[in-house]
Amino acid sequence: MLIGFLILLIFQFAGELIVIAIGMPVPGPVVGMVLLLIGLILKGEVPECLRIPSEALLKHLALLFVPAGVGLMTHFGLLKQDWLAILLALIVSTALTIVVTALILNPSAKKLHNLNQDNS
Repeated sequence: MLIGFLILLIFQFAGELIVIAIGMPVPGPVVGMVLLLIGLILKGEVPECLRIPSEALLKHLALLFVPAGVGLMTHFGLLKQDWLAILLALIVSTALTIVVTALILNPSAKKLHNLNQDNS
């Protein structure tokens, strides 16, 4: 389990290094997750030593949002000042996410349905 946490931290650190070196406007952990995803795709499976700590972190995912919530409350003045722009951005991004998901999922579901009918 300790090896799995070490692997996760190494990928996060690699993401941070890439973001700092290139100056990307993306959080380092996000880049690290993309690197981890690429590594897992190339490997073709999730190693047991990585699966167990990942599942443990996912069980307690809600706790990881507490610092973000505290940060929001500390900057409540900024939120109050720009609430309309934030609300508009949330609505537009949610609508776009729903539309893109539907556009991708619909053809995928049709292909899966056709595959199931062919196998029956």
